[in-house]
Amino acid sequence: MSQYVIEVPYSHLHPGLILDAPADTDDFLVLFGDDSESRAKLLRDDTGRPVLRLGGYMTARGTVIDERVWTVREAARHGDRVRLRLGRSLP
Repeated sequence: MSQYVIEVPYSHLHPGLILDAPADTDDFLVLFGDDSESRAKLLRDDTGRPVLRLGGYMTARGTVIDERVWTVREAARHGDRVRLRLGRSLP
């Protein structure tokens, strides 16, 4: 498994979910529990707070998930990884 991959046991993201992301890049692949995948990029909003932009994708059941930007409630570095606790998605 590549260090630039985040595995999520669900078919989508949700508030409160903790992501174990690589600390040395802001661009990575998200693999969902239903074997779908999407690209994600960790960015900063206008105030400097981290946000996660997740590209659009289709779940294994055929549901189309549009691109979304998620707030990040917490970010804690652990060695070469960073744990991101998601907040709500932005409109």
